[in-house]
Amino acid sequence: MHRARSNSLSLCHLGDHRCTYLCGNSLGPLAKRSKFLLKEELHVWGTRAVQAHFKHPHGREWLNIADTVTPLLAELIGAQEKEVACMGTLTANLHLMMSAFYKPTSTRFKILCEGKAFPSDQYAFASQARLHGYDPSQAIVEIFPRDGEFTLRESDMLDVITKEGSSIAIVIFSGVQYYTGQWFPMKAITSAAKAQGCICGWDLAHAIGNVPMALHDWGVDFAVWCSYKYLNSGPGGIGGLFVHEKWETSKAPEYAGWWGHDPVTRFSMPPKFTPIAGAQGYQQSNPSVLATVCLLGSLQIFKEAGMMEPLRERSSLLTGYLESLLVKSEFYVAPDAVASRYPLEETSTSAHKLSPAFTIITPHAPESRGAQLSLLFLPPNSDVMQNVFDYLLSKGVVGDERKPDVIRLAPTPLYNTKLDCERAASCLEEVFKSLTKYR
Repeated sequence: MHRARSNSLSLCHLGDHRCTYLCGNSLGPLAKRSKFLLKEELHVWGTRAVQAHFKHPHGREWLNIADTVTPLLAELIGAQEKEVACMGTLTANLHLMMSAFYKPTSTRFKILCEGKAFPSDQYAFASQARLHGYDPSQAIVEIFPRDGEFTLRESDMLDVITKEGSSIAIVIFSGVQYYTGQWFPMKAITSAAKAQGCICGWDLAHAIGNVPMALHDWGVDFAVWCSYKYLNSGPGGIGGLFVHEKWETSKAPEYAGWWGHDPVTRFSMPPKFTPIAGAQGYQQSNPSVLATVCLLGSLQIFKEAGMMEPLRERSSLLTGYLESLLVKSEFYVAPDAVASRYPLEETSTSAHKLSPAFTIITPHAPESRGAQLSLLFLPPNSDVMQNVFDYLLSKGVVGDERKPDVIRLAPTPLYNTKLDCERAASCLEEVFKSLTKYR
């Protein structure tokens, strides 16, 4: 794995200096393979132009460019190739899937999701509810952590599905929650949803390339994802979707497009749409070749590294190691002690007198998290997080901030090392000592 890191991924720099990049949960770094393939395609474009759709010097005809990544994506999520389409962007794909699967009735119309899902998901859920004539405040059911807790309990999620299942049309959670880093019990939730007659879908933006999955075997109805986080496809990279094969004969795409038409007759330009069997029938326009080869370069590295089994093993070790370093800090506060030591009702004046500290709101259990650790800085709504973030960045430690109080650090197994974890923990300790020096 160390060799894969040094030879296959471009090292991240901040200005002229090497940096410790722990932000792959937000945007993965550039794979050298992707850079090479991109240069090849630019040359092919410049020398072959339109002919490259049908005859390509490297065997990547643009007509079938998505076929280069579909098998690898299917392997990552535990799906059959025909259940996967490399296409579009996450939210556009989410709307396509909800238009296909959200069929509310007078008695079964609710959308169940986690509280504080990624905003784009919230917007999509609300707009889909309104589109069908429902008030989002009535149609959308959000599950929040218990008071004093930061993540959802599996029992609470399953209880809601059981109690309200007869009124729920779609159960749709994030595979890994973007803010807390919690890996939801996907198999158990899917099983519970199906037992209640609900459609079950997943937003895999923070799960694909991060945690192992078996969407086909679990019976998931649909899923969507982006590819620029753990899959390292580049900013705004191409998305993807999954549709279980059980829907192949009973559900046709409602928003047909040229690229979803049977490729045998596509260029005969028939007036009647004949969809490709499976998920690829949902394609609308031809995928960006440049975006797809950027994804291909990274996926080839995944394949050479052994895909998710060895990567997950290494991820658990790295994330556990970073956590072990962080909890040793004198400034660390256990999650269950936060409420008593830093009460929310404190005024801004009294909160200023509290000592700067941090906790980890990501679950401790490896089976309930991926590569990400979310650090909550204390007191809440103070300037501690921003001061820490700015200091880390000045030292070349790159995480990402979620205002007002959270920094996410993701030791990603494809390219990060224990040294990266040690560097981040050391710099964090330095900045806290400087913050408390004159208190």
